[in-house]
Amino acid sequence: MTDKTIKVLLVDDEAQFRATTEKILQRKGFQTILAADGRQALEKIAQKPDVVILDIKMPGMDGLETLRELRKLSATTPVIMLTGHGSGHLAQEALQHGASDFLAKPCDIDLLASKIYEACHVVGGKAKADERRVGEVMVPLSEYTTLAESATVAQAIKALRESFVSRQATDSIMETGHRSVLVVDGHGEAVGLLSIGDLMRALMPPYLSAPKPTLAETIQYSPMFWTGMFSLALKKLADRPIGEIMSPAPPTISAEASLLEAAYLMLKNGARRLAVRGNGKLAGVVREQDLFFEMDRLLRA
Repeated sequence: MTDKTIKVLLVDDEAQFRATTEKILQRKGFQTILAADGRQALEKIAQKPDVVILDIKMPGMDGLETLRELRKLSATTPVIMLTGHGSGHLAQEALQHGASDFLAKPCDIDLLASKIYEACHVVGGKAKADERRVGEVMVPLSEYTTLAESATVAQAIKALRESFVSRQATDSIMETGHRSVLVVDGHGEAVGLLSIGDLMRALMPPYLSAPKPTLAETIQYSPMFWTGMFSLALKKLADRPIGEIMSPAPPTISAEASLLEAAYLMLKNGARRLAVRGNGKLAGVVREQDLFFEMDRLLRA
């Protein structure tokens, strides 16, 4: 379903979970409708959502009862059940009553998004034959952490930390950080990538990688040698521009390219992510985990 925005009806009695999940889903391009309980869900099904996300345990009308009533109003709308610990038997019962899938809390947001797409691509019980393109699974540039070459290492570390904090929102939903900063120039084009691995390499004193005399090749540094070096190296590194320690920009791929081409480029270049271009400009980043979740989606179709 690439020709329109997917509309998701989220039904859950936890206000924080609803608010947090709504923000994350909207960042991923979904339109959201919220319902605090089963009664509200039955009223809002009239807004014709493409997918319903339904918590199985709610006070009053629980998820199973709500599901049965929803099926009377809409026999074909996909319903994904959210289940808590120890409610596997309820999930199986939900599938028997017409749920299309279920997901355990806490849930990874990428997996939830994958299941939403999967549900929308199922017609008559069979997945559509057409594959999704790179642009449909990438992380949009607006969501990826970007910095200029002149930004300092300290600023990059702060930006990376915030990418993790903003994506671990509640006990019931979580999203991993990017683990890298995309370095861009004044025109918004990718000129480099700063990963956690780059930061660790930059901490190493140069003499550790310098050629050693033959007799020194077997020297093993003692624990005393390493003591305090991590914090000392970090202080020296903090004010350096990230342009001095970043890796080259990731390989580029078109937003219209196939996912197999993306996998090929990652393997060929030893890259865990690719810069995606669309409409003549940088559009986002596709990561290896985005391809993994697409593998999972296709096998479940």
